[in-house]
Amino acid sequence: MYKKGDFHLHTTASDGRLSPGELVDMASKEGMDIIAVTDHDTVSGIDEALEAGKKAKLKIIPGIELSTLYQGNSVHVLGYFEEIHNISSEFKNFLEKMSEYRKKRAEKIVDNLYKFFNIKLDYEKIIQDAHNIVTRPHIAQAIIDAGYNYTFKYIFTNFIGDSCPAFVPNKKLSTQEGIELLKSLNALVVLAHPVLIKNVNVEELLHLPFDGIEAIYSMNTSKDTDRFIKYAEKYNKIITAGSDFHGLPRKNRDDPEHSHSIGEVYLDEEKINIFLNKLKDLSKK
Repeated sequence: MYKKGDFHLHTTASDGRLSPGELVDMASKEGMDIIAVTDHDTVSGIDEALEAGKKAKLKIIPGIELSTLYQGNSVHVLGYFEEIHNISSEFKNFLEKMSEYRKKRAEKIVDNLYKFFNIKLDYEKIIQDAHNIVTRPHIAQAIIDAGYNYTFKYIFTNFIGDSCPAFVPNKKLSTQEGIELLKSLNALVVLAHPVLIKNVNVEELLHLPFDGIEAIYSMNTSKDTDRFIKYAEKYNKIITAGSDFHGLPRKNRDDPEHSHSIGEVYLDEEKINIFLNKLKDLSKK
């Protein structure tokens, strides 16, 4: 039924550049027939995406990319819901608290950038430009927009990446807690972009109760993809595919998280059916 799916996409509800409606329209034009909207730590763009999906005759999977920590290292967890109604008000309240923490975190990062690197930014403008959810890519973009001659890659490697001087960790939600939280809502839970995980053994993570692994990802080499597919087989996980599309300008092409296209990688019909069947089974629990 569905032949081409991208299960990792971002909108202006977090750090994407397209509104949920614009994202759906672009996905349709790119030949997708099923997508998941997976904004960082928010589901606020889902309703708009679902409405746009009806008009475009494009299947929308409500999703989220949840920020967690595993032994002090950043690990992102993708959660997928069969129905928007599966997302409880308690969970939305929890996400709202995470959003407020992100704002405080961003303020600390801005202070650290000035303290350690003499980089002066307008915090209020960053918050305004970020809309609901402020993330490190927003801050990196603000550095570039302020006229500092750095690339996204350099900023993350030297200033605001994990363990860098200006870095401030996100709200302390462990990976195990994040998985349990999503599973309490009957979500299908997937390890996001394993190729980007640093200082953690991916196989160790797969001993946690993930349902799947994002084995097909836009930053992978073919060897990476083969390795992660083998992990999926070894640990009995389903496979998902995601471009991690944000819609940021091509001038920041060196930043690996923001130079992808919708459908640059995708899940085929067979694997989509496995994904949907698993999602349906979980929602019955």
